[in-house]
Amino acid sequence: MGPHPAVAAIRLAVRRVLHDVLTDLQRTSENAPPRPSRPPLPPQSPHEQAASPLVLVACSGGADSMALASALAFEAPKLGMRAGGITVDHGLQPGSDLRAAEVVVRLTALGLTPVESAAVDVGRDGGPEAAARDARYAALDAAAERHSAAAVLLGHTRDDQAETVLLGLARGSGIRSLSGMAATSGVAGRYRRPFLHLDRQTARKACMVQSLPVWDDPHNADPAYTRSRLRHEGLPALEKALGKGVVEALARTAQLSRDDADALDTWAAQAETTVRDATGLLECAKLYALPPAVRRRIVRRAAIDAGAPAGSLFARHIEEVDRLITGWRGQGAINLPGKVVAQRQGGRLVIRQG
Repeated sequence: MGPHPAVAAIRLAVRRVLHDVLTDLQRTSENAPPRPSRPPLPPQSPHEQAASPLVLVACSGGADSMALASALAFEAPKLGMRAGGITVDHGLQPGSDLRAAEVVVRLTALGLTPVESAAVDVGRDGGPEAAARDARYAALDAAAERHSAAAVLLGHTRDDQAETVLLGLARGSGIRSLSGMAATSGVAGRYRRPFLHLDRQTARKACMVQSLPVWDDPHNADPAYTRSRLRHEGLPALEKALGKGVVEALARTAQLSRDDADALDTWAAQAETTVRDATGLLECAKLYALPPAVRRRIVRRAAIDAGAPAGSLFARHIEEVDRLITGWRGQGAINLPGKVVAQRQGGRLVIRQG
């Protein structure tokens, strides 16, 4: 008799991602420049031989990440890979250090190694949720670098994807915001999200049938947080008004939007070289001739390159700068986040630190 359907589903999702990681590693190895010839080295001991690839799981102790950790522990050895784990202590709740220590014990009991807890200081930039996310990813990046991990698995589900799409819609930041979370992201595709096509209940069910203890973060039910309100009030209201299937439709919208956004980003990257003068400045007349979706991507990239934080750069900022190109009436400079200033000078769009 095979595993429970929920367990089978999460294992299959992880297996597919691990295969992708191995394929990417092989491609990287094949494209690496040849090493200079050297005299033969003496035989290496087992400890000196190159270790098999390491994949880490980011685990909070919740149902999604515990289900992911259990599937990684089961699948990685079958593919000749090592499985480790990391939990991040944000220090935002009393006893968070004890909770992180418990997660370390649970991951170790699953057979993961190395396993560690990383304590972080959460700032205030961008609000509490964004600040916690930034601190968490910084800790995960540091752990991946320290252990030379081939990938870090994240437990975001289809429900998380739907919430992300709705948050992007509320910001009005364009099609890229509607594309939600990518299945692969980060430096060299470091972060992998195997569960984006699985719902939250599947992960919880997998934990239950495997008797895996889980921790429900009280912040996930705290109405002070936007995502929590959306999860417990917004999405249920949408499903009541529109019927079941809203989450699936939003996740599908994310994928379609991502495909479109990727194509437009590629177009903008190619077009950017044609709209700069010999000194590298953007020429307004050439920008004006481009489709708005392409032009605004070039403007956004120029603002980010000048120092504007991507997370604080909204559609309204880009629209204001765009009017310097399409509705020029002698208006003054536009102030952007990060103390970046955009202004039109002699038919050129100049974006720089103010």
